[in-house]
Amino acid sequence: MNETTADEALSYSQADTEQIRARVAWYYYVGGLTQQEIADKLSITRLRVNKIVVQARNDGLVSVDIRMPLTHCVVLEEKLKERFGLVDCSVVPSVPHMGDLHRVLGRATAAMLDPLLVDGKGFGIGWGQTLSAARRHLTPRRLGNAWVAALMGGLTRGSGTNTFEVSTEFARILGAECYYVAAPIYCPSSESRTTLLTHYGLAEVMERGRNTSVALIACGDLSDQSLLAKTQIVTENLPTLKAAGAVGDILGVFLDENGSPVDHPLNQRVMAMSPSDLKRIPSSILASGAMYKAPIIRAVLRAGYVNRLVTDEDVAEAILRTP
Repeated sequence: MNETTADEALSYSQADTEQIRARVAWYYYVGGLTQQEIADKLSITRLRVNKIVVQARNDGLVSVDIRMPLTHCVVLEEKLKERFGLVDCSVVPSVPHMGDLHRVLGRATAAMLDPLLVDGKGFGIGWGQTLSAARRHLTPRRLGNAWVAALMGGLTRGSGTNTFEVSTEFARILGAECYYVAAPIYCPSSESRTTLLTHYGLAEVMERGRNTSVALIACGDLSDQSLLAKTQIVTENLPTLKAAGAVGDILGVFLDENGSPVDHPLNQRVMAMSPSDLKRIPSSILASGAMYKAPIIRAVLRAGYVNRLVTDEDVAEAILRTP
């Protein structure tokens, strides 16, 4: 009995060591953390971190991918898939700096997206920093019979993550045609939105968006960390959005904690594909992370708007803790 207990203890110890090695490698080579930051995060010495980093490289364990599975992330992925009926899910370790988090989420998003993009099919795209980061990790190709369609209107100024800029870059990488919703995210009134949608060009792009085989979107909360929430039109409406129960948006449509569009004038003026239309797209990916976005990510999953998710470990745990 004692021998079995000793063997089990050794096995658990080896498993823990492998997980520490995997996390050190991931945080250093993918997450961009310094060795001291990793040591502090994992409560180990910097010398140990240095030895693991060097050994992982010497043993060929670090290339484009980390070849050691992050068991806890895999467990979270399976739980999220079961809870929300997802086809696919990718959970990455959380990193403290938003720039690094966008980068690692972008890498994971590209890995999920790459095999879904094929010639002759449409690809719908939203906007955001994670989506912008994802394009840097996509495999360039020539899809002459495919197209990229923006799923929402854009801002009147450039930001590098604006709808027009993100969709243009994806189309360039894929060698595909690009179709834009050549209108602001929010029209002056619901009547002007209806009038604009009678324009043949806009109507065609909106129809192409609904007929894509793959859609990639992000989401935003109502804090000043959200790009959309910092725009003047949303800032002016924040009090009434919160009073209506909004926790954030997808494609400019503000949702409550259960994922239902809130009763608010902005939702009647938004120039974007309806969240309900996302459900009809065969492969729909939500790529978003950071704890402040957990409520809106949970809302999107509860409503079943997407069937694939890319997020980080802290958010995954927070979502699963809530019934």
